[in-house]
Amino acid sequence: MSGRTCAGLTAALALAVVLVTVGECQTTAPTPAPCSTYRSCDSCVPHAKCLWCLTTNNCSDYPVSWLLPPPSLCPLAEARWGVCWLNFEALIITLGVLGGFLLISITVCCCYCCCCRRTRSSRSDRDEERLARRREEIRQRSEERKVERKTRHDEIRRKYGLIGDADHPYSKFENE
Repeated sequence: MSGRTCAGLTAALALAVVLVTVGECQTTAPTPAPCSTYRSCDSCVPHAKCLWCLTTNNCSDYPVSWLLPPPSLCPLAEARWGVCWLNFEALIITLGVLGGFLLISITVCCCYCCCCRRTRSSRSDRDEERLARRREEIRQRSEERKVERKTRHDEIRRKYGLIGDADHPYSKFENE
């Protein structure tokens, strides 16, 4: 077989495998059973669309048009949604407290960050000024040491006649 024929067969085989695989994955999900078919709290509450009422001992569709189920469907203290051990009223109170705590925490953090930035900026300004003064002092001391060193070196050079100096006693001998 030639190279083109082999490549063509490989491409056709790969396309067939992809099409068969895609065809297998496209299945329709079975329609869920209506909430009224569930007879216990444990079988009802795992479904997000269902609400269990303890007073009537029945499972009903959660009224999605309202945020809270109306009292005509089931009182909040007797309604169960998500888990059987937590009534809907306690769930709402708990979520409200947690939400309030979260909002207060975020507000406190934002206020703290804003206040501390001002304090930090003034602190950092003071620190920068202190560091600049220290750098300047170090630079001045370095310059003083440099001048002292140069003076000492010049004295040593004069002493040994390495600098042409007219008042140096040995410089006369060099010029004569």
